[in-house]
Amino acid sequence: MELAAASCHFLPAHSDCVYTSCYCEENVWKLCEHIKDHHLQVLEEFSAVFISNLNKMIPIWKQKNGPADGPVVWDYHVLLLHVSGDQSSIYDLDSVLPFPCSLAEYIHEALRTDFELKPQYHRCLRVIRADEFLRTFASDRSHMKNSWGGWTRPPPNYPCIRTADAAMNLNSFISMSHEDGWGTVYTLSDFSEAFGHV
Repeated sequence: MELAAASCHFLPAHSDCVYTSCYCEENVWKLCEHIKDHHLQVLEEFSAVFISNLNKMIPIWKQKNGPADGPVVWDYHVLLLHVSGDQSSIYDLDSVLPFPCSLAEYIHEALRTDFELKPQYHRCLRVIRADEFLRTFASDRSHMKNSWGGWTRPPPNYPCIRTADAAMNLNSFISMSHEDGWGTVYTLSDFSEAFGHV
């Protein structure tokens, strides 16, 4: 509980955050932008975390769109990680868990373990510093259009996020290859050990 109280004042309440269903990467980008604009001194404590695997099938429990006792199998999902001293917390706007949630609770309740899953569902996590994520991420939202050019889910009402060099590089963030993209890729167990302080 101390962890949640310590980190929640850097971001608005869950209900006041910029949020668009099925655009988790942009939701986290907007959280990072808020910290940069209002609490720049702690931006270095935050990171975006992309979760995916080679098969684009990753189960996560405690999701709003999921069954009460079962997981949602996403192609990818994106979280915001806050590490301050020996405490780590997760912000997940799609979760029914607290906002923020201690990393230990989030792993236990939402990510659980890969040991009980078939190999095709094992998760990898790409961790990118918030400042680097803000500087490098770009999406033209083309991945959310069907073959007829229509939206599979309504897009955010603000302009697409782009950089001076790119209009679309989402796949480099979703890729769990160590040779691609930015940041560092972890297995779930390595991520838990690196950031979970367990």
